[in-house]
Amino acid sequence: MYRTHTCGELRITDVNKEVTLSGWSAIVRDKGALLWIDLRDRYGITQLVLDENYTANEIFETARSVGREFVLQATGVVIERASKTTKIPSGEIEIKVTALKILNASKTPPFTIQDDTDGGDDLRMKYRYLDLRRNAVQKNLIFRSNLAIETRKHLAEQGFIEVETPNLIKSTPEGARDFVVPSRMNKGQFYALPQSPQTFKQILMVAGFDKYFQIVKCFRDEDLRADRQPEFTQIDCEMSFVHQEDILHTFEGLTKYLFQQALGITLGDFPRMTYDEAMRRFGSDKPDLRFGMEIVDLSDVAKGKGFPVFDGAESVVAICAPGCAEYSRKQLDDLTEWVKRPQIGAKGLVYVRIEADGTPKSSVDKFYSPEDLKVWAERCGAKPGDMLFLLCGEDEKTRKQLSELRLEMGSRLGMRKGDDFKPLWVLDFPLLEWDEDENRFFAMHHPFTSPKPADIVKMESDDRNTLKSMRADAYDLVINGVEIGGGSIRIHDRDLQARNFKLLGFTPEEAEAQFGFLLGAFEYGAPPHGGIAFGFDRLNAVMNGANSIRDFIAFPKNNQGRDMMIDAPDGIKLKQLEELGIRIVPQD
Repeated sequence: MYRTHTCGELRITDVNKEVTLSGWSAIVRDKGALLWIDLRDRYGITQLVLDENYTANEIFETARSVGREFVLQATGVVIERASKTTKIPSGEIEIKVTALKILNASKTPPFTIQDDTDGGDDLRMKYRYLDLRRNAVQKNLIFRSNLAIETRKHLAEQGFIEVETPNLIKSTPEGARDFVVPSRMNKGQFYALPQSPQTFKQILMVAGFDKYFQIVKCFRDEDLRADRQPEFTQIDCEMSFVHQEDILHTFEGLTKYLFQQALGITLGDFPRMTYDEAMRRFGSDKPDLRFGMEIVDLSDVAKGKGFPVFDGAESVVAICAPGCAEYSRKQLDDLTEWVKRPQIGAKGLVYVRIEADGTPKSSVDKFYSPEDLKVWAERCGAKPGDMLFLLCGEDEKTRKQLSELRLEMGSRLGMRKGDDFKPLWVLDFPLLEWDEDENRFFAMHHPFTSPKPADIVKMESDDRNTLKSMRADAYDLVINGVEIGGGSIRIHDRDLQARNFKLLGFTPEEAEAQFGFLLGAFEYGAPPHGGIAFGFDRLNAVMNGANSIRDFIAFPKNNQGRDMMIDAPDGIKLKQLEELGIRIVPQD
């Protein structure tokens, strides 16, 4: 071994021990007769000290040649540190060096290897092997590792069996775009990387594995953002002979267990909310419950007063931002421009300021009397010093816009604290959603989700509104406004599955070609079953109060889906293309 101890384990009780440490030089401080080196590994930092009065000259010269990130092996005696520090656990001791060896030199890193690094995202991604040396990044990955271990431990104790499913599967058109993999042995044919192990875990239920789980890689070729990556990890689970309530109970238990083991936080019972209620109160199917500011419908009291913008709108909705009556004109203009961004899409913002004496002042005073505005304020529960923000337009679209403003105001007012956790089950999702562009229905979750038993009869209707009203036996786990997991009770009857495929625009031939193996399996005694999948990367981020899942992935992609370190994706040689029977079509 190159070391007797790590750089994080020595303490004052180890004084007078002879030790050997190995690690990277974080900081070198040369004061002439004295020289100090902070030696770092993933366990911590220990200070090395060299003194001209007792350190051999050749060792001193070796130390003077050491730069940042050199790999060193140091032998010496543990001594009490003259100037102690509480900033690091080993801050009471240092190593009086008797031997020093450079195991490998290093070029000067392009950014500092410390928590408050001076490296930008692209630079750190290019030199990810250096970024991974930073304590903050290592801490995240160690947390992720421990969370995976605890997940496996808990699910195994609950009788779940971990089963690996294939990564080379068949392409399906539903959901996100597939990543496709050409087959050399079967020219002109392609595998796809799995968006999820959905059909395979259902097959496992048919096979009698009544409790399955897998911490599994999934792949989706979709536009990226902070909480998305082209490859990500799920805690994927399925159970047989269960109702929705059984699944909610089981995975609420898993979530509570993980928070307790990883953070020492005890979560109470999770509240529940229907999809319709979530959209009505928060304009989102993943509401952040860390703060109020609920959406209030003012349509009946704001329309018909001669203000054409409101009068011509389907809905007028508002939120009450506490303590914001002092906002300046500049701040209000900034918020107006914020909601008008393409990502939000609002045409403008109306505000009502509730003065200290309770008098309302509005940007639409011309059309509304103080008495009218007081009705709005009372409806929204506004107090002196508060501010109402109103948007109008098509109901669903406007509520979603106001939901984004609500989250923004929650952030600006410091209400979205990273160490405050508010979990929620959202239930009774619509089974189908209508796509105006393609003029057909899509599954809101996926095609294998079962409708509520009471709504199955509606599947025979030709009326679009009747079909849109069908509810799914589906559920999402939301924590702090982030969808952590989602699942459903699955269809286990061939005829019902075929009827659902028909609603989604599949011909019988298409359904058979793509999912014939699953339909066939349903004819051999498929049990009632259901499941859920947690976004493992998202769970890690939320538990640590982070905005991006990239902080918890060892080698993430950037927003263009590129690996900056290895420069992928990349072209391949013509010979490889020929072996695969593929020709690249030039792009204009």
